[in-house]
Amino acid sequence: MAMARSPLALTPDQIAAYNRDGFVVARGMFSPQEVELIRRSAEEDDALKSAAYFRSDSTGSRTRMTVWNEPGDDIFGLFSRSARIVDSMESLIGEEVYHYNSKLNAKDPQVGGAWEWHQDYGYWYASGCLFPRMATCILALDPSTRENGCLQVLRGAHECGRIDHMLSGKQVSCDPRRMEHLLERLERVHVEQEPGDVLFFHANMPHASDANASDKRRWVLISCYNGRSNSPVIAHHHPAYTPLSKVDDGAILAAGVRPSDRGKVFVERPYNPLEDAERDRQAAMAAGSD
Repeated sequence: MAMARSPLALTPDQIAAYNRDGFVVARGMFSPQEVELIRRSAEEDDALKSAAYFRSDSTGSRTRMTVWNEPGDDIFGLFSRSARIVDSMESLIGEEVYHYNSKLNAKDPQVGGAWEWHQDYGYWYASGCLFPRMATCILALDPSTRENGCLQVLRGAHECGRIDHMLSGKQVSCDPRRMEHLLERLERVHVEQEPGDVLFFHANMPHASDANASDKRRWVLISCYNGRSNSPVIAHHHPAYTPLSKVDDGAILAAGVRPSDRGKVFVERPYNPLEDAERDRQAAMAAGSD
């Protein structure tokens, strides 16, 4: 028997806000007790730490990231498979969804790096996902503030479609000329979150974040979802359609502290085809000018 829709999933008003603005924040979607269990699991998880890699910004500041594809039965997988998240994603995307990938992003005090403006679909399009029937959710494990580099979005910018991405310093980001116009016309929102708040945003939503110059860390758990009909046509480091086994909303509290599954497979620094393509283009331009 199919599980009934979670009463903790996004409401009709929240879904309408997402469709209008390209994002919505569900305040207190996870309880302090649930967040504490997830946070403790992350802090005590040696496998999670050893599988991490770093993304640098233009100043050399770095964000620590750990990425995986299979949600599994550990506490991070129970978050990704929880009825309130899966039901919300299916309401936003409009069809059955599957888990595309998850990651733990750690912006540590004083050293956590910035992220340039980019769209998730800017990357996922290059990986063979034909349509932007995709979305991301971010659970705050610590307070996310302007001071420690909370996410920034542009209200309504998902309607501009996919923006060309290019290599800018050490990151692949949105065409800066296009972003200049969008930043002039649209409202920039600093999405501050308390632990337990979940931010949902469209795959075409440009987003960025500043470096963490504060003395407070910012850890977040991120899960991304794809529609069943949008299984990628190019084999790459994230999966094609795989049925997702949803779990009851009580699963996290029932599990307690549960770090990564034994034998969990992590994604090594993900291959970004845009990075190689842009480097090739720049090399060709440089060769032509000789």
